[in-house]
Amino acid sequence: MSWEEFIYFAIAAMLLWAIGAWAAWKEKTAVAYMSTIAGLAIFFSFILMMWISLERPPLRTMGETRLWYSFFLPLAGITVYSRWKYKWILSFSTVLALVFICVNLFKPEIHSKTLMPALQSPWFAPHVIVYMFAYAVLGASTVMALYLLCFKKGKVSDEEYEITDNLVYVGLAFMTIGMLFGALWAKEAWGHYWSWDPKETWAAITWFSYLIYIHYRQLPQQKSRLALGMLILSFILLQMCWWGINYLPAAQGSSVHTYST
Repeated sequence: MSWEEFIYFAIAAMLLWAIGAWAAWKEKTAVAYMSTIAGLAIFFSFILMMWISLERPPLRTMGETRLWYSFFLPLAGITVYSRWKYKWILSFSTVLALVFICVNLFKPEIHSKTLMPALQSPWFAPHVIVYMFAYAVLGASTVMALYLLCFKKGKVSDEEYEITDNLVYVGLAFMTIGMLFGALWAKEAWGHYWSWDPKETWAAITWFSYLIYIHYRQLPQQKSRLALGMLILSFILLQMCWWGINYLPAAQGSSVHTYST
C-alpha cells in the first residue's frame, strides 16, 4: 500500500460520511449509522494497510497523525450522535475531517519505513492514538462552545451546557491516559518520565487549562459564557501543543519530540 492510493480511500470515506451527515439532519438514524461506520471501515482499512506496508505504526510524521485525526473525528461524531442525537455533530466531523484530508492530499509528507529508536517502543502507538481521539472529542466540545457562544439564539439550556461539559470530561480523560502512556514511553526511551521539554510543557499547560474549565464550571457563581470562552482558549492552547510547538524557537533542534527531521 502506497500513499498515492490514499485519495481513493479518502473519496470513498468522505462520500459515506457526507451521506451519514445528511441522514442525521433528515432524522434517518439507521442510514446515518450505517453510512458513517462504513466510511470509518474504509478509512481505517487504509491506515491498517499503511501500517503493514510501512512495518510500523503510521504515527511518525504530522501527515500520519493527521491521518488518525481524520479517522477519529467521524468516530467521535458518531459516538456523540449515538448518545445525544445532535444533528450537527456528523456535519461538523465530516467537514473537519475533509480539511485534514485535503491538507494531506495537497501537502503529502515522506512516509518511509525508517523509525528512530525512541519511537520503537510499545507505548508509542497507544500514546499517539489516544491523544488523537482526545483531540477529536475536545474539538467537538469547542465547536459546541462556539455554537452556544456565537450562534445560539435565546437562552442556552442546561442540557446544552451539559453536552459541552460531557465532551470535555471524555476528552480530558483520554488526554490524561495519553499523557500517562507518554510518561511510560519517555521512561523507556530516555530514562525519565518527564523532562519539561517544550512539547511536554505545552501538554501540561493544555491539560491544566481544561482542568481549570471543569473546576470553574462547578462554582456556584460561575458565568457560563465566560466558561465557554475559556473552553475556546483551551483549544487554542491544544493547537500549540499539537503543531504550533514546531514553530517556536525553543523547540528548534532541541525538542526530543521532533521526529520528522
